[in-house]
Amino acid sequence: MTDSWVNSAEILGSDLPLELSGTGNRRALLMDALREAVRSGRLAPGTRLPPYRSLAADLGLARNTVADAYAELVAEGWLAARQGSGTRVAERAAPVTPVHRPRPPERAVRPVHDLVQGQPDPSVFPRTAWLASARRALAAAPDDAFGPGDPHGRPELRRALAGYLARVRGVRAAPDRVVLCSGVAHGLRLLAEVVGGPWAAEAYGLPFHRELLASHGVGTRPLGVDADGARVDGLTRRDRAVLLTPAHQFPTGGPLHPARRAAVVDWARATGGLVVEDDYDGEFRYDRQPVGAVQGLDPEHVVLVGSVSKSLSPALRIGWMVLPQRLVAPVVAAKGEREQFSSATEQLTLADFIESGAYDRQVRRMRQRHRRRRDQLVAALHARAPHVRVTGIAAGLHAVVELPPGTERSAVRAAAWQGLAVEGLGDYLHPGAEHASRGPCASRAHRAGGTDAVRAAGPADASLVPHRDGLVVGYATPAESAYPEALDALCRSLPPAAPLATPPAATPASAPPPPPAAP
Repeated sequence: MTDSWVNSAEILGSDLPLELSGTGNRRALLMDALREAVRSGRLAPGTRLPPYRSLAADLGLARNTVADAYAELVAEGWLAARQGSGTRVAERAAPVTPVHRPRPPERAVRPVHDLVQGQPDPSVFPRTAWLASARRALAAAPDDAFGPGDPHGRPELRRALAGYLARVRGVRAAPDRVVLCSGVAHGLRLLAEVVGGPWAAEAYGLPFHRELLASHGVGTRPLGVDADGARVDGLTRRDRAVLLTPAHQFPTGGPLHPARRAAVVDWARATGGLVVEDDYDGEFRYDRQPVGAVQGLDPEHVVLVGSVSKSLSPALRIGWMVLPQRLVAPVVAAKGEREQFSSATEQLTLADFIESGAYDRQVRRMRQRHRRRRDQLVAALHARAPHVRVTGIAAGLHAVVELPPGTERSAVRAAAWQGLAVEGLGDYLHPGAEHASRGPCASRAHRAGGTDAVRAAGPADASLVPHRDGLVVGYATPAESAYPEALDALCRSLPPAAPLATPPAATPASAPPPPPAAP
């Protein structure tokens, strides 16, 4: 029987609207509506449908009409009916028509092996010891720890850090000079806002730090780097601050020479400038005595910034600044009235972790592990690529594998083919330094139109050394089981040794002289 009929209702108990509209056979209209609900995904596989009597009453249809529609859809495979289980959408129903939504960007394929510097293996986080500190810290926490945060940071952690840094790094500071932040990057943002620019920076360093300063209107001017660290004789009165990695120059390696440490402090005193000391891996040294912080030479002209990102985990988001007295209030004001970045409970936990000696034990354990990793790297390269030189290995979490000139980019591409993530030394070169050492035609900064940092900072220092080809290998990153395969992929990626030049054959003494030239 057919007639003209329009109706709309909801399936009881499913919160899913089922619209019946149009003219024609009522059973056919109901079947079309149910098929469309399954196709669109509004009725997912396994969804239980209302009893046909209930649906018939809701839609104003005859019971037999709904029962026949259910039976036919079961026969077609859209629905499934079992005694005592009711009628459900079949698990093997037709594929759902995709809903038209913007496609998310495709994720980059993750490499099989990872030797990118900067991140310790997350599997070695000291979970048991951290949990014990968290329990003790929460049990002893004062009530104000659960209120609005102090922008200075928790006093318990500032006291613990002041004692630890004095004992291990030779830092001279009272707890009121310590201001907590969420990491070195956060500290640099605050200092850029308070100090202004321009700054000088090592010709090799983290691009992220330079870009961060530039985004806050602070240009950076590159200082040359050699075997004794930054060429601080290139500093001028125009520089408001200089960003250095004195304990272990990043990424080329090696500590800042004692004469240069004294010279940079003399510059700061004479000009009113500021030395910003990034103590990113000062605890990890292997073949030399600890190098104390430059901050110990003059606490009123040096800011020491550090974090637990290398020693514990970057996920904790806890860092610190040890400030000259005159900068404490401005930095705290720039930070804001309330702590917005570091969790008070994690600050309390870290304070207990330090005070209990667990932090010292973790650093010693990681120092031994990283030294073993470094030795494996050196041994593998010595055995399989004796023509390359490994530098910067006396401390830190990475090494530089020096390559023949002109082979760095091809080595990075070869590593990618091996499924290995590793970075070239040139990725860390200041754009202004590259412009000076390679010339404008070869400079990436010149080809790209320059950067705000280069334009704001002015010309590069004349003492810059030419770029060296190399790979920056982070040996702390892989899991223990994955490290041998990562080293194998690295060795396969390196360029072969250059063939020895064949000397020209000597002319025998008895050979007859060449014939005279034709007239």
